[in-house]
Amino acid sequence: MANSPRNKRLTQRIAACCVGLLGVAAAAQSPRETEKIVVDAVPVEINTRDNTATLRDVVITQGETRIEAAEAHVNGGLDFENGEWTISGNVRIRAEGGNLRADKAVVLFRNNLISRATITGTPAEFEQMRKDGSTSKGRAPTIDYETAAGTVSFRDDAWLSDGCNEMTAKELVYNIKTQSVQGQSAGSSATPGNGRVRIVIQPQAQSGKPCNAPQAAP
Repeated sequence: MANSPRNKRLTQRIAACCVGLLGVAAAAQSPRETEKIVVDAVPVEINTRDNTATLRDVVITQGETRIEAAEAHVNGGLDFENGEWTISGNVRIRAEGGNLRADKAVVLFRNNLISRATITGTPAEFEQMRKDGSTSKGRAPTIDYETAAGTVSFRDDAWLSDGCNEMTAKELVYNIKTQSVQGQSAGSSATPGNGRVRIVIQPQAQSGKPCNAPQAAP
């Protein structure tokens, strides 16, 4: 039952952990570290002996970064200093104007920061509205999001498009902040040979705008 004494005790324990950890985050020196981490979830189980926890209907926020999932399994306790959370079920990550969707993700916390998220799916997907009005979209079985660098790395048969032009490779690295492709590595089944990238460029519309950019009203 949602209001059982057991669930109340679990909720109080999570709240106590979070309050203490948020105090640590607030004491940090850098601007990013002063942004508190907030966890909103339903506690299912907390094992103090193994220092693990299971939560559901999870929402984690820090600054502009927001992570949502149906369930989370926590290793090492509710520790944002050096923790690892495995989240699953309709995973959604919003960061720096970009949106990631996947079946599963492993989120690492380092020094009271959301440090890295590795998301997997069939495939995992990314989308960002660009400054010119077009939309960048990407997909791959595995996507790594590095919060400090602001990069999204598509691995194992990567596909990336601005709505008009397309790139495929074994790996593509997209910078969310600069909205540009940084580099790539070995080839894929779609692009034979090592280190090769396939780029398909479509003609622009008569207005000179990218294919999916909003067109001005007549």
